[in-house]
Amino acid sequence: MAKEIPYKIYLEENEMPDSWYNVRADMKNKPAPLINPGTHQPMTAAELGGVFCDDLVAQELDDTTAYIPIPDEIRSFYRMYRPSPLVRAYCLEEKLQTPAKIYYKFEGNNTSGSHKLNSAIAQAYYAKKQGLKGVTTETGAGQWGTALSMACAYLGLDCKVFMVKVSYEQKPFRREVMRTYGASVTPSPSSDTAIGRRILAEHPGTTGSLGCAISEAVEVATTNEGYRYVLGSVLNQVLLHQSVIGLETKAALDKYGIKPDIIIGCAGGGSNLGGLISPFMGEKLRGEADYQIIAIEPASCPSFTRGRFAYDFADTGMICPLAKMYTLGSNFIPSPNHAGGLRYHGMSPILSQLYHDGLMEARSVEQTSVFEAAEQFARVEGILPAPESAHAIRAAIDEAIKCKETGEEKTIVFGLTGTGYFDMVAYEKFHNGEMSDYIPTDEELEASFAKLPKVD
Repeated sequence: MAKEIPYKIYLEENEMPDSWYNVRADMKNKPAPLINPGTHQPMTAAELGGVFCDDLVAQELDDTTAYIPIPDEIRSFYRMYRPSPLVRAYCLEEKLQTPAKIYYKFEGNNTSGSHKLNSAIAQAYYAKKQGLKGVTTETGAGQWGTALSMACAYLGLDCKVFMVKVSYEQKPFRREVMRTYGASVTPSPSSDTAIGRRILAEHPGTTGSLGCAISEAVEVATTNEGYRYVLGSVLNQVLLHQSVIGLETKAALDKYGIKPDIIIGCAGGGSNLGGLISPFMGEKLRGEADYQIIAIEPASCPSFTRGRFAYDFADTGMICPLAKMYTLGSNFIPSPNHAGGLRYHGMSPILSQLYHDGLMEARSVEQTSVFEAAEQFARVEGILPAPESAHAIRAAIDEAIKCKETGEEKTIVFGLTGTGYFDMVAYEKFHNGEMSDYIPTDEELEASFAKLPKVD
């Protein structure tokens, strides 16, 4: 007799993963290595160690170890908010009158309001272990900066955050949460760094981007003794830490004998999407199971759907290593839309390789359509979603409606990466009819592609 499936599936504390899963170990085609922009040779551990913590460099370069143990200190911190619930969206299913079964993994049940804390505490832990004074970083919508400020406060580290200017202005309360946890927060691009001043000169009046903020954070980390740079998305190490999301999701589904047909995640740099899909993708790579995996990105910043698979700078200031990824060009400054965490010109090298190999698909959606889905979800499921998460909600609703039309009883799982309670300016603009759907032209993208670095 099948178990009755509750609204929320909780794992026991002792069922929380004790290791992160490294999907690269099962990839036949590994993601291309980061390369030195000067020599065009793969970055060595010594070179990366000048920017990142030593243990994180080891994780970044490890393409073969499938499971990497989670240190006890990090698991202890995780227990404050993990395992997180897998929720059956019964009310949404009823509202849509769909035969589809919809589940979402909810990562907003911590003060940072998002999944970002999973990697923030790991990166801060390794910085503390190395005896550093502090770390620098960038943040878009503010979830990553908030998470890192919490982790640094917990471990007694200094935290310097460069926040994308448009989000700094639109989300003052997110900024103040970071400051409450002791972080310094600077709108980017700023006049505090040489790179910031250069970007302001080249792009007067710019509202900034994650690429700009990364450049400033790296400059500060590499010019101040005792500091290293940490990143909230894109890097292999970040997707590794975020695999705790997918491992818990799969364990919860397995507990009730549920096999998903479709797995959906929003995609900016790729941290939550990569974390959610990792164990499922591992099964797919090993030939053990098959899933339809869908990445959802904003039409205003369509790295997957309209980008080029090429080596590019990870930052606008062009001081970081080159990464082979789907990119719009490091010079591309996205429109100031409200999904701030998705305003990045490139995509994780891991996800880019998987997408290039046809193992997952990608779609872009317009902002007003995303907020329509967010509002619909909030009204029936009782959670106000972050704009980033609402991209996945949009796709989940669309897939559920297809099931209604075809009569198929598919099981859909999506990542609800966080809450939107600090995003009320965006919701206000949506309700007032002031939200627009900007989509870059082919000419704009071609101008950016023309500036991609030439790599043999």
